[in-house]
Amino acid sequence: MAAHELAPPTPAGPGVPLAEGGEAASSAGGAQLSLSAFLHNRRAMAGSVIIVAMGLFCFVGPLLYHASFAVNPLLQNDPPGAGNPLGTDQYGIDVLGRLMVGGQSSLELGFAVGLASTLIAMIYGAISGMFGGVVDAIMMRIVDTLLAVPTFILLIIVASMFTLSLPAIILILTALSWSDISRLVRGQVLQLRPRAFVDAATSMGATRWRILTRHMLPNTLGLCVVTATFGIADSIYALSALSFLGIGPPPPFADWGTMLTGGVDNLFNGYWWQVYPPLIVLVIVVVSFRQVGDALNDIVSGNRTSPVRRRPRRRANSLIPLSARYE
Repeated sequence: MAAHELAPPTPAGPGVPLAEGGEAASSAGGAQLSLSAFLHNRRAMAGSVIIVAMGLFCFVGPLLYHASFAVNPLLQNDPPGAGNPLGTDQYGIDVLGRLMVGGQSSLELGFAVGLASTLIAMIYGAISGMFGGVVDAIMMRIVDTLLAVPTFILLIIVASMFTLSLPAIILILTALSWSDISRLVRGQVLQLRPRAFVDAATSMGATRWRILTRHMLPNTLGLCVVTATFGIADSIYALSALSFLGIGPPPPFADWGTMLTGGVDNLFNGYWWQVYPPLIVLVIVVVSFRQVGDALNDIVSGNRTSPVRRRPRRRANSLIPLSARYE
């Protein structure tokens, strides 16, 4: 997966107070990812609303809209109408219902890969940065080896040789997408190691594992949330690309990439409703996750922009003519 340029969060300051038990309290300082900062960020809220709406569309929609997924030659390539709001495909299956069910697979894979790869990278990178020395050198050489592997090309080769199921694709993507995230986590831990709160915890008798679990991992949580958001978008895109190339999971598996493959074949026949709905939904979901990731990156890096524009207050001399203000 492609690495994203992320601004690492500002590490805890040297004046972090000691918590009970003699250890330094974990704090991310001014770059802490908080619910308040998230709620006041327009980009984050707009993307989150769209993601929640798409989740409801994919998982709650089939409970309300009962579409038939049986092959019906009599309904092949029907245009949008009263019975089928988005028409039918080349098999006579309702496009709207298939769009809902196909989104379930895409979202499940995206969240599974994004969360699993981020969790592995968080632990791996924190251990590497905390222990340093030979341990860090060996662990980073493993990461460098994985980074040298072209993820998507390797995935295409494996999918061409074997018939991959959805769990198999999740495992492969997870195994190949955590390495670049671990380097970011390691860099954040290396910035935190010389801080005063680490020295204070060490002087109080805290072990490395204690410092790692109580201070290092919490301080990298904001960075990991950002990378997980980008990982979800990349995974959804990867699954759709595989299915579009015809090497995704076999039928009856359905996702947006599979719908695009069948729709493109019939696009020149005038069956536009088989292409544009899955394409639009795919673009909206991927862009929404990326917008949330960019917004979270701004929050974590301390650049909490996108404030609400307020009407400037009228000053007392605002009614004085400009020519008279500078006399």
